[in-house]
Amino acid sequence: METDQTHPIPPVNPPRKGRAIMMVLERFLDWRNRKVMSAEFRRWAARFPFTKPVARRQSAELFNICSGFVKTQTLLACVRCGLLEAMAGGARTHPELMAATRLPAESLDRLLAAAQALKLVSMRSGSRYGLGSLGPAVIGDPGILAMIEHNAVFYRDIADPVSLLRGETSGTELQRYWAYSGNEAASQLDEHEVRQYSTLMAESQRMVAEEIISAYPLGKHDWLLDVGGGQGAFVTAAGLAIAGLKLSVFDLPAVAERATTQLAAAGLGDRFEAFGGDFFSNALPSGPDLVTLVRVLHDHDDSEAFALLCNIRRSLAPGTTLLVAEPMAGIRDAAAVGDIYFAFYMLAMGKGRVRSPTEIRGMLARAGFARTRFIATNTPVITQMVAAIA
Repeated sequence: METDQTHPIPPVNPPRKGRAIMMVLERFLDWRNRKVMSAEFRRWAARFPFTKPVARRQSAELFNICSGFVKTQTLLACVRCGLLEAMAGGARTHPELMAATRLPAESLDRLLAAAQALKLVSMRSGSRYGLGSLGPAVIGDPGILAMIEHNAVFYRDIADPVSLLRGETSGTELQRYWAYSGNEAASQLDEHEVRQYSTLMAESQRMVAEEIISAYPLGKHDWLLDVGGGQGAFVTAAGLAIAGLKLSVFDLPAVAERATTQLAAAGLGDRFEAFGGDFFSNALPSGPDLVTLVRVLHDHDDSEAFALLCNIRRSLAPGTTLLVAEPMAGIRDAAAVGDIYFAFYMLAMGKGRVRSPTEIRGMLARAGFARTRFIATNTPVITQMVAAIA
């Protein structure tokens, strides 16, 4: 759904009446916080009929935060030992799951109980176990499976979050994984060095591609150029969805070669052309009427992101559409992704940050783009979009 929705920045100096209301609100919040810090007040709130539901809900929310790391590891265990995959064809008995996972009975019971609590598994008739409400989505999407496995790398980097925040951690796992991150010779990376991260991007980008295709009318364009498009997962999905759409990827030379192979395998080779280069400094090919940045801008700090947008703007003919699609900060129902997950992920990478739609629109305007607009997607936790005209 395309909208002209804007996200105005609150005024720095609100009116006098507004300041008075804010001061009253702040005094109330300070009073509330002092009360909640009191063990005696918390005990009273847990018993009093009118505050009891709030106290119980907040206690559950707090414990949910405290136990988050156990939940992610439970999910990883379910994937790695094959528990969910064993149920893909239907419910299984306890002995069948022991054989499939190679777990002893007691350990399997622990994992099944945890997986049931996370809605990954559900109890069926005849003492059998089947997939729960969330289980099918996990094993049915290669992108989710790839992300779960990849999180094991990320998890090691945030084992000491304070050191990471203070900048005392160097040479993180994610920096080694994303070979181009902070690499001044990124354009010289060979096929072996780009294979690992390119494969992950391709797997996880299928979900993003579905959101873009559902929310934006690609069919009104003739030529799609995906800048930083990896091995072509997005343009492959776009090409299969839109007949006759010309397709291109601009990425590092070794990555562009992988895209050529992938598009040929998908039967789209006759509509595809890859371009290798540095998207910060090399001019883009002339002619496309739609240029996309899919999960690229948030990989870079503000100065680099702005330089990238400026280089793209210099390369585009007037009237060309630029579409930015990536996780964004400050999006309702997606804060856990944009404001938490990717905020720390980019910190571990050593560069980049998740931006709000307002920030992206402002950056586009400063780079010379016009008529910027926010485009809502069906699943904001996966991606959001901002479009602009050169």
